[in-house]
Amino acid sequence: MPLLVWGSVALDSVETPTDKRDNVLGGSAVFFSYAASYFTSANLVADVGDDWPAEHTQLLEKRKVDTRGLNVLSGEKTFRWSGKYLPNMNDRETLEVHLNVLGKYDPVMPEEYRRSRFVFLGNGSPSIQLKVLDQVPEAKLVVADTMDLWINIQRDELLQLFKRIDGLVLNDSEAKLLTGEENLVRAGHAVRALGPKFVVVKKGEHGAMFFGENETYVMPAYPTPDVIDPTGAGDSFAGGMMGYLAEQQKFDPLTLKTALAYGTLVASFTVEDFSLERLKKIERADVERRMQDYRRMLSF
Repeated sequence: MPLLVWGSVALDSVETPTDKRDNVLGGSAVFFSYAASYFTSANLVADVGDDWPAEHTQLLEKRKVDTRGLNVLSGEKTFRWSGKYLPNMNDRETLEVHLNVLGKYDPVMPEEYRRSRFVFLGNGSPSIQLKVLDQVPEAKLVVADTMDLWINIQRDELLQLFKRIDGLVLNDSEAKLLTGEENLVRAGHAVRALGPKFVVVKKGEHGAMFFGENETYVMPAYPTPDVIDPTGAGDSFAGGMMGYLAEQQKFDPLTLKTALAYGTLVASFTVEDFSLERLKKIERADVERRMQDYRRMLSF
């Protein structure tokens, strides 16, 4: 079943302790849709400028990503982000942000997309996330991402969004900021009390925690030693998770737990190279082989 994703499409410049890449393909919607494509097709909604390389669109289309919702705005420039990772590869500094088209976005999607049943609202202004949500009245599973910026400057709109979504994905520091709780377990439950039916708290190299109505559990990260670039890992995690749910067309507790495992594994591939370079070299069979290893790792 096709999966709708709204989010950013970007040209990134990334510096790590050992290497650097300029103007590589990035953005939440890009990593999400590519990760989801191992399980289902994805309908992408985003704006880019006329500096957007056509080969990036072709790359996405080869991975079952429908780009009819990718609008090229004449005379405008694509969102750009530049960042530098610290030696621990978990923390990073944002060096430059040029919102460009992202600062003017007013989402209007193709008519076919409006019938989407599985929807992911990538990190962005909750005001825009609400506008996207208004255009998909038939959605039966809506999951959103957010960040500290929106918690600080658009908290009221964010709380409105929480009342209308099924799931929320955020990282541990954002959960603590949102709730004022330093204990992550209390913070996760407090976030869920704001409206989402379930909450996934990402913890980087330490995996993720799931908070639902009747269960709480931890999914450890896959122990890859080859962390080259963590950019997009969280979006790949969400893409793998939502892609599997859309493929299965259900989200009962067991399917959700399996989906989190698949999200973890796709993210583990993403960090093994810059941009989409590692994901471009794998297929579903590679993910399944890593799933076998992951199951053995968790069995005792």
